[in-house]
Amino acid sequence: MSNKEPNSKRKLFGTDGIRGRANEEPMSPDLILRLGQAIGRYFKQHHEAPKIVIGKDTRRSGYMLEQALGSGICSVGVDTLLLGPIPTPGIAYLTRGLRANAGIVISASHNPYYDNGIKVFSKDGYKLPDEAEIELENLAFNSKSAKLPTGKAIGRSRRIDDAIGQYAVFLKEQFPKHLTLEGLRIIIDTANGAGYEVAPKVFEELGAEIFVLANKPNGFNINDQCGALHPENLVENVKLYKADLGIALDGDADRLVLVDDKGEIVDGDETLAICGKFLLEKNSLKGNALVSTVMSNLGLDIAIEKSGGKVIRTKVGDRYVVEEMRKNNYNLGGEQSGHLVFRDCSTTGDAILAALHVLEVVLEKGQTLHELKKCMIRLPQVLKSIDVKEKIPIDNMPDLEKTITKMEQKLGKSGRILFRYSGTEKKARIMVEGDNQKLIEDMALELAEATTSSIQKYRSATH
Repeated sequence: MSNKEPNSKRKLFGTDGIRGRANEEPMSPDLILRLGQAIGRYFKQHHEAPKIVIGKDTRRSGYMLEQALGSGICSVGVDTLLLGPIPTPGIAYLTRGLRANAGIVISASHNPYYDNGIKVFSKDGYKLPDEAEIELENLAFNSKSAKLPTGKAIGRSRRIDDAIGQYAVFLKEQFPKHLTLEGLRIIIDTANGAGYEVAPKVFEELGAEIFVLANKPNGFNINDQCGALHPENLVENVKLYKADLGIALDGDADRLVLVDDKGEIVDGDETLAICGKFLLEKNSLKGNALVSTVMSNLGLDIAIEKSGGKVIRTKVGDRYVVEEMRKNNYNLGGEQSGHLVFRDCSTTGDAILAALHVLEVVLEKGQTLHELKKCMIRLPQVLKSIDVKEKIPIDNMPDLEKTITKMEQKLGKSGRILFRYSGTEKKARIMVEGDNQKLIEDMALELAEATTSSIQKYRSATH
């Protein structure tokens, strides 16, 4: 099956904000300054004397973009509060905690250091709706000649020195008071990213013995062979130090990958299964349902259904997961990649918070993470990514559609195929799932070749 995204007329915003190569459009200082002015104007239209929180990850370009964005906002008469390097969920939390009217994240999440991005939270800590992002684009491109305030009407900017401390207190308050991490040995890989300071602080202050990896950001090493995208080093260190578990964050610490006490990786699906089953047992899973995307393994559905619940599926992207959760008041959702949303206490994916929830289950059940993850049996699944220069609608590639249809018929009800484009990178994603590992590996390879061939054929016919 193909996951056909609606065509978008947007110039800047994708499924997870704006993202691109730093110092090139759309992440150029002049465009980001205009975006800052647009954001300031937008919130002045909706609030009297608004203030806007700005946080970032550890990329060198973050300093440049922070100044451009802040200058743009202040130039239209709006105040900014600068948090410095802090996880994306920390920015969402402090937007609410500081009674700000908006929160802005400067981060490209799991992308390499040379990329950067912008996403905007409203005052309730949730990402702006589509219509608000479209209005921001219109303001950014159509307000160049608007008169700017002068004198005392210019906005001011100030730094919040204890942002990390405030966020750490919030995280620790989410861990049950009757539990302690004393006696647990935990390895933490912070991906040289936004969680490098707060993650070790939280787990150590809750009593754990910790060893920290990739916690020396230099502006260029974020996500570089470390963190949630590259947990191999964490696996080796969990084995070496005989740790109870390992915690890997991504660059902006909204994505979690775990390593169990046997040195085996535990992904977002398995974490959802563990936490979903635990909440079902406590009658605390709202609607007896959790929300995930079409990418999640069918083993998650089977595990949750065995415990009396169900899995609701959305398009790929944590924003669609959160939208479904808000719409129907669900309190647990996430993605296979490790975005995990515990909506009773957070508005967005939070890797540190998710790890604390897993540790709560470990302690309450008296089982290791390796034992707990057995509640879900994964169906074989193969993922492929193909670099593309442009995202050609699959409707325009009939040969590829025919290949997918033929393969789906061969898989039958025991498997499925998903073709989609990344919302944040110039990549085509292919997922093949079924009960025959060799068959789905062959299919994924054939589909990757068919995708490349179909794109080339389309480009030759239209260029």
